[in-house]
Amino acid sequence: MSNYDGNATPILVAGSGIGGLVTAFALARQGFPVRLFEQSPEFREVGAGIQLGPNIFRVLDKIGLKEAVLDDAHRPPAQEMRDSVTGKLITRVPLDDAFFKRIGQPYAVTHRADLHATILNACLGNDLIKLETNQRVDGFEDSGDGVVATLGNGSRVNGRALIGCDGMWSTIRESIVGDGKPRVSGHIAYRAVLKRSDVPDDLWRPDVVLWAGPRTHFVHYPLRRGELYNLVAVFHSDHYEEGWNAEGSTELLWQHFKGQRPEVLRMLERIETWRMWVLCDREPVKNWTKGPVTLLGDAAHPMLQYLAQGACMATEDAVILADKVAASPDDLPAAFKAYEQARYLRTGRVQVMARVYGDFYHARGVTAELRDLALSGRTPQQNFDGIAWLYGGP
Repeated sequence: MSNYDGNATPILVAGSGIGGLVTAFALARQGFPVRLFEQSPEFREVGAGIQLGPNIFRVLDKIGLKEAVLDDAHRPPAQEMRDSVTGKLITRVPLDDAFFKRIGQPYAVTHRADLHATILNACLGNDLIKLETNQRVDGFEDSGDGVVATLGNGSRVNGRALIGCDGMWSTIRESIVGDGKPRVSGHIAYRAVLKRSDVPDDLWRPDVVLWAGPRTHFVHYPLRRGELYNLVAVFHSDHYEEGWNAEGSTELLWQHFKGQRPEVLRMLERIETWRMWVLCDREPVKNWTKGPVTLLGDAAHPMLQYLAQGACMATEDAVILADKVAASPDDLPAAFKAYEQARYLRTGRVQVMARVYGDFYHARGVTAELRDLALSGRTPQQNFDGIAWLYGGP
């Protein structure tokens, strides 16, 4: 039987992606009742593999979910980058004891659905959280002592505050920031998952491997303790289709990867059906809070995937937001401003650097040679130091 008090005014959360669920759970752990609205008919996560940097485990540890997430994850022994035309090893970063000693947390990869399910189950087990499907937050009003949210069915809901975790195309963001549609990057990602038995032994690798090519890259790594193999192919294209789960054209993919290494092509040809999404982001801002309403995750700072930090940043946001709310429980607008102030430079840096890394991976000609020269001469410790600004946070 739930102990959720329907008479207590809850904090409202729009969206049940990873950021929304962690927000609900982190707030409930601090003792705040939460009412979360999801527009879909069920709680589920679209996607496949996801890389989890050490920074996400630092905040998951604070809310007691680190070990549960690691239980389903794969711990790769290294990250590796290769030239997709010549096959040459560009750099290899061991994720070993020395890495852990420098950074303080592990690096892992997992299935996005597994991560989402772990957090959802934690929310379902907390009596302060009420989860509702088929409910979309279309708008809000500042009521003076809280917020009134308008749902898609026309009903109005009172809350102490509203947190928009409604993603890249956030409706709530448009009312606060008003910056229109996301920026289309000109990059398209194709994703697929293979069973272990469908991967030839000579192509199977326990590492996270990135094949860098001219205006392309290809990444693969194991999932679910080696039961699955995650593939992501990215290339430059003007094609645009909004969303995360359209079917990708195999012909378009082969046009861009023609002439690359046999290892890459043999892996690509194992897939009959690809899911596609167009990569988008936004310019960094620092005005994502308005009174008792704030944004979180992709709604606040959508980023390209080249640093594998979307879910990590959203999780950092959620835990830090809950801490700020706990520190100022009687003034949530002030707590939200403190959260925004604590987050905008870090998340903005990741947004900007993700673009840089995309150019870095997809370099051509002399630029690619300079990239390879710079990376090939680095020691593991130099690689650790170079990424400590990100992995050592928040």
